[in-house]
Amino acid sequence: MTPTSPPPGPAAGPRPHRASRTAARRTAAGWRLGAGAAAAALLAAVCPATALAAPDTGPVPRLTWEKCADGFECATARVPLDHHDPHGAGIDLAVIRHPAEDHAHRIGSLFYNPGGPAVSGVKALPAMLGRFPEEVRKRFDIVSFDPRGTGASAPVQCFDDPQDEQALLAGTAAGYPEGEDQQQAWSAAYRRLARQCADRNPALLPHISTANVARDMELLRRAVGDRQLTYLGTSYGSYLGATYANLFPGRVRAMILDSAPDPVAWSTGRGGQGATTGTLLRNGSDLAAGRVLDAFLDQCGQAGPLTGSQAGPRPGSQADSRSCAFSAGTAAATRARYGELFARLRTRPVAFGGMTFTAGSTLEATILSLYAANPVPGIPGTGWTQLGATLGALWAATEAPAAPTALPPVVHPSPDQVLAVACSDSADPPARADHAALAALARARSGEVGPYFAWADERCADWPARDRDRYDGPWNHPTARPVLVVANTDDPAMPYEGSRAMARSLARARLLTVDGYGHTVLANPSDCAARHETRYLVEGVLPAPGTVCAPDRQPFGG
Repeated sequence: MTPTSPPPGPAAGPRPHRASRTAARRTAAGWRLGAGAAAAALLAAVCPATALAAPDTGPVPRLTWEKCADGFECATARVPLDHHDPHGAGIDLAVIRHPAEDHAHRIGSLFYNPGGPAVSGVKALPAMLGRFPEEVRKRFDIVSFDPRGTGASAPVQCFDDPQDEQALLAGTAAGYPEGEDQQQAWSAAYRRLARQCADRNPALLPHISTANVARDMELLRRAVGDRQLTYLGTSYGSYLGATYANLFPGRVRAMILDSAPDPVAWSTGRGGQGATTGTLLRNGSDLAAGRVLDAFLDQCGQAGPLTGSQAGPRPGSQADSRSCAFSAGTAAATRARYGELFARLRTRPVAFGGMTFTAGSTLEATILSLYAANPVPGIPGTGWTQLGATLGALWAATEAPAAPTALPPVVHPSPDQVLAVACSDSADPPARADHAALAALARARSGEVGPYFAWADERCADWPARDRDRYDGPWNHPTARPVLVVANTDDPAMPYEGSRAMARSLARARLLTVDGYGHTVLANPSDCAARHETRYLVEGVLPAPGTVCAPDRQPFGG
């Protein structure tokens, strides 16, 4: 869900300072880089059924490790397409590991899933390795893989030519549709996409659920020779972990679920809610994003704009990280400025940083930028300071008179793999539901962000495939060892309430709270939380009940 979209032309007017233009490009690039993993977490939408647990009889894959990147090894694992037919058709999974740095004191393997669904573990592990505590890197082989249907693991592909998919999605709004015409075009495009995916992937789509990924992970655990599973899952990866823990409760050695959903709300909904409300709305993702967006605008306003000597250093430096370029001087004035920016973009989109920004695409990019409260090393344009810089540049661009300019074609990142997992996995309203009314409900309760999540759910309304082996609970099978749930109090994608519900739902779990902002504790570091996680993974010792940690940095805190 990369933030790009059509209409009018870029704003004319004074050219910004070269350093400002460079910062703008970095910020826009960061939005594009972060959109893959972040949007996957946002896009999950899903449908009900009774889980059919497959027996643990699959042949154990043989892993032949070869060097594939600096310090990493890769292998291919053959697993059954259908775990009820373990000796039938198979698929290949792409697997990666970083060997333990202190092999003499190696404990075993730590499996890592970065979330999504449909985020490549093979790509994510090298990018996130530095966020794992040093002692964990020393004592464990850290292993990840591309889940089935994703990346290099029997990927779902709905078109021979990506341009054909671009042509199909070209008529859909960026971010979310507004008005009856856009809404009808949106629904029609995703209905055609669903049919195309079913036609191209008839054997794979019925076996793509989270539960089948958990069964694959059980085979991978056996393949690396561990007697029990040690696991860290972030965002949607925490749902995968909870599913594994209930399918294979006796196999759990240690499991960290970072930023979890309420498993009942995510899978089926409570009290029949699943028949009328989509997964993201049931999960409260819109409410969480609305709260954190308000917090960003308030803190941006209080931080104040760049002034004097602060205007010189590059964005993200120590000097300007305490300021916010979008600030209007106060929290109230900055909220008002944000509303005015969106009113302008609705009538006159602007070109900026190689992209075209409409109200919808700017909202989408804003939500994704809230994921990292502070800059993430190696990913330009991340952090709330950078978000403020880009919104400030957009504000300035909308003040300039319009100049007609030919815009580059809009590129819609392929949703095939995300929807293949999400739409086969949980309960969602059918196509006949009043999705416009659901969007209005979401707007009423969570503001401008609400319709974005409601229409993300709608993409599954016509999805034709349902996995009979998906897991819908119960979620309280007693595990061999207790599970550790960790969460930020102000997460814009997976609300803190979801992690509390996850900890209550599991039979043996402890909640570790970080009083901070951002999506996942792994991506928004806390040394305090890392110490507790390390002790748990290495020694099996849980933090005391009610433990609350602080993040290493607060946004706009220098």
